[in-house]
Amino acid sequence: MRTSRVVVGLSGGVDSAVAAWLLKRAGHEVVGIFMKNWEDDDDSEHCSSRQDFIDAAAVADVIGIELEHVNFAAEYKDRVFAEFLREYRAGRTPNPDVLCNAEIKFKAFLDHALRLGADRIATGHYARVRPAAAAEGSRSGARARHELLKAIDGSKDQSYFLHRLNQAQLARTLFPVGELKKTQVREIAAEIGLPNAAKRDSTGICFIGERPFREFLARYLAQQPGAIEDDRGRVIGRHVGLSFYTLGQRQGLGIGGLKPRRGVRGSAEHAPWYVARKDRERNVLVAVQGHNNPWLLSSALQATAASWIAGDAPAPGRYAAKTRYRQADAACDLQAVQAASFALGFDAAQWAVTPGQSAVLYDGEVCLGGGVIERSAP
Repeated sequence: MRTSRVVVGLSGGVDSAVAAWLLKRAGHEVVGIFMKNWEDDDDSEHCSSRQDFIDAAAVADVIGIELEHVNFAAEYKDRVFAEFLREYRAGRTPNPDVLCNAEIKFKAFLDHALRLGADRIATGHYARVRPAAAAEGSRSGARARHELLKAIDGSKDQSYFLHRLNQAQLARTLFPVGELKKTQVREIAAEIGLPNAAKRDSTGICFIGERPFREFLARYLAQQPGAIEDDRGRVIGRHVGLSFYTLGQRQGLGIGGLKPRRGVRGSAEHAPWYVARKDRERNVLVAVQGHNNPWLLSSALQATAASWIAGDAPAPGRYAAKTRYRQADAACDLQAVQAASFALGFDAAQWAVTPGQSAVLYDGEVCLGGGVIERSAP
């Protein structure tokens, strides 16, 4: 790869730090950008960007690159958070990280980097890009398109969150740590003396952090309490509002003391309860007992808001898909493909397929794109 001017998104974490160092070592002119995406209550213990910026600045100093602090909070609120709230109000469970990547990290950030004279941008995501010339002949790259590939480290792969990226974005993007195992990234960081080498990975949603989630949502969504029923229609508890629950949720239901029926599949004495349905017309939450209860399993789904990395939808046929992050690839048939929607039929029933989450399609190691789950079927 020829050397060029690369603007790296430095988050304060070890992955983006090592990405920047790898690019500098390869001879690129590297500039760091720290993105501030959230301002509301940012001085709280759960979502402060101050320490992350301090860490990013320390990394930039060690590597020997410039660092710019850029505020994308307004764009984030308009393009990501507003949609996040709309989806929750509609009873769905959105994935803000997917939208954040498409709208902020690879749009607002990319536009800003280009204004700085960047040839490419880079982030610490675990994924890979196969250039158009190398993609010739594959099912998704017959016209020499760029391809998004899974990371070498399957346990850290983040292609699921990147499935809305398009050809223009991929053509400008580098994922340096996508070729490495996470253990290698940690080793490199320690060897070169990065101050955040041992910093733990963030597990919270980027703008929410690790605060109590229900408490956070309650600031923006009205509570509309109602009944919790089991699969026989018996009232077994009360919920605080359908928006505050997601399918497959086990914690926070406040249900206890009701024993399951004898002889029912997935039923066991004191088996845990899971959210299985949301009846918006009646404002009722339906919960069932047992992780493998049939009410939690779906063999098909419909998805809308489809986005395909190649620009065009793949042909109907055999693929694999994920309906949630960290899920193993599930063999499926791609069906009923239209301009902005598609259907998937799975070989094996999938657990807690959730409206609002992303269904992402794969052809081997190639991420083809995906859509937003609209509904599922047994």
